[in-house]
Amino acid sequence: MARDLLGKLLLRCGEEILCARIVEVEAYLGRNDPAAHAAAGRTARNSVLFGPPGQAYVYFIYGNHYCLNVSCEPEGKAGCVLIRALEPLTGIEEMARARGVTMRTSRDLVKLTSGPGRLAEAFHITRSRDNGCDLTSPDSGLWMADDGFRPGRIRITPRIGITKAADHPLRYLIAANAFVSGARNSARR
Repeated sequence: MARDLLGKLLLRCGEEILCARIVEVEAYLGRNDPAAHAAAGRTARNSVLFGPPGQAYVYFIYGNHYCLNVSCEPEGKAGCVLIRALEPLTGIEEMARARGVTMRTSRDLVKLTSGPGRLAEAFHITRSRDNGCDLTSPDSGLWMADDGFRPGRIRITPRIGITKAADHPLRYLIAANAFVSGARNSARR
């Protein structure tokens, strides 16, 4: 599912519609993946990871960032995909206000949604508001859509920003996309 999410749209309905293309993701394989939140089994905190697929799993990290994941396994089996970076398309001024970014150069545009914490802030994503919402339905206010875009070359690298099972090649990104977070050149394909 991680590869299939690349190129899809993330949308937020609010004062205006925010829309951005998914350009980088990481897969987490559930109970057998030591880096996954489900590795220790099902808890009240991580129950969304155990299905159904298409649900938002939002967690708080480092005391100041939310991260958005999508559950991706059948009910009862854990697994998710972390959304790592987006390419902003519409609602850019609202994203900038939410992030406190002054838009002076194209580099400022990259700062809006390049990284899981940044994109969550730009899209007003919080655990209390969005955890468990159905990302397959526009009625949820936060959803994913397919506009027919197909990414060209996809790069696969080890996951970044983690210490456990960091060598697993489970990070997928659209090659040469300026909005990808972290190291862009360490690729397998």
